[in-house]
Amino acid sequence: MESYQYVFDVAMIILVTKIFGIMSKRVDMPQVVGSLIAGLLLGPSVLNLVQPSDFLSMLSELGVIVLMFSAGLQTDIKELKKSGKAAFFIALIGVLVPLAGGYALAAAFNHGGDPLKNLFVGTVFTATSVSISVETLKELGKLSTRSGNAILGAALIDDVLGLILLTLITSASVGGVSLWMVLAKIVAFFAVTAGMGYFLHKGIQIWMASASWNRKRFAVISVAFCFFYAYIAETVFGVADIIGAFCAGLIISNTARAIYVQSQCETLSYMFLSPIFFASVGLKVVLSSMNARVVMLSVIAILLAIVTKVVGCGLGAKLFHYTNAESLRIGVGMISRGEVALIVANKGIASGMMDSVLLAPMILMVVASTIVTPILLRAVYPKNPEKDISDLVHSDLVENFQEARQFDQAAQTMLEMHNQLHGNSPSGLKRKPQGRTSPSESKANTGTEQQSSPNEDSDKT
Repeated sequence: MESYQYVFDVAMIILVTKIFGIMSKRVDMPQVVGSLIAGLLLGPSVLNLVQPSDFLSMLSELGVIVLMFSAGLQTDIKELKKSGKAAFFIALIGVLVPLAGGYALAAAFNHGGDPLKNLFVGTVFTATSVSISVETLKELGKLSTRSGNAILGAALIDDVLGLILLTLITSASVGGVSLWMVLAKIVAFFAVTAGMGYFLHKGIQIWMASASWNRKRFAVISVAFCFFYAYIAETVFGVADIIGAFCAGLIISNTARAIYVQSQCETLSYMFLSPIFFASVGLKVVLSSMNARVVMLSVIAILLAIVTKVVGCGLGAKLFHYTNAESLRIGVGMISRGEVALIVANKGIASGMMDSVLLAPMILMVVASTIVTPILLRAVYPKNPEKDISDLVHSDLVENFQEARQFDQAAQTMLEMHNQLHGNSPSGLKRKPQGRTSPSESKANTGTEQQSSPNEDSDKT
């Protein structure tokens, strides 16, 4: 008899991750924390309701690819260039210091061991989750300050540098291939991406601008392009598929329908693929391996994650004449790890570049840094932000970062208007009485609908 266990597994993962995601949101924590906890509870370590499988691993990989594609869509290269040298060097030093700290920790735990594997652990420490800091800064009214702009620009550059580092390490780990060949393939990939990407970007821009409204085909073909480019990166150039997906997002970013494509990809991601990815990470955690040595490693990893980002990014900020207070705020704002750190850790487990025993400490590091960042940000910013507007600045990077959310808010507003119009508004608002329509008006309206319907129906597929 054919087994349908995989259907049950997917249903349980989606349901339980959402329940725990809502619970996490209630206590001001990101939903990713709840998803990780859900995977841990469902897995062999606790309830043993869901077992890791090849099917879940493949879906998880698709989830990672879509996540990185979405990250690329949100990254505007032009605006990153405008963020200046300060953001770049804050990110650069904020990558090098955690990299060195993570390497030292892994070397001590592995008693030396393979330097590449130690370097991979250090790479997990380099990531920064910009979303956590941005949400906190918005609540404090400090996103448009000098330090807020520096955090946003540096965090985006930080992830790009981390992905480049991941590419170098994973490519160099392939046995039987010379380092020079690895470097040549990496350079060739980025050269092809930069050259071909310029013309692809122009072509996509013309294609998307040819329509006067958003069409589902834009999102469908963009996702297909994402998977195709991820495949090419992995099979042709030996570069990680997530790098290819990120580059595909960069190529489509800043086009006429990029925000629409991003919103559609996020729907695919949060409804199906992302819960499976984050839960799959939790499924792989083996609590029986959490002996005193691993617990101590986890505590040190958490402290190291906090200190290295504050020191590294704070030092970078001081080099560009930020005040002591601003440097501390920038360092604190860069502490939070997130999806990219989990993606790198998961990639390390899958490729054999990281011992599975280290997965639990890395997850605890991600969760702890995510929780502590909003708390520390509220502590380092002035208690009365409305009285201190001296460092407010305008930034296109900040405005562009919030466009996707404004798009979703506009869609929600339209939905509420639709509900009110049909008398089923969740807010309890009564349907407004409609006046009588004259026969001529009715005929005109009917004609308009008849003319517009073919265009609308043609895009339903």
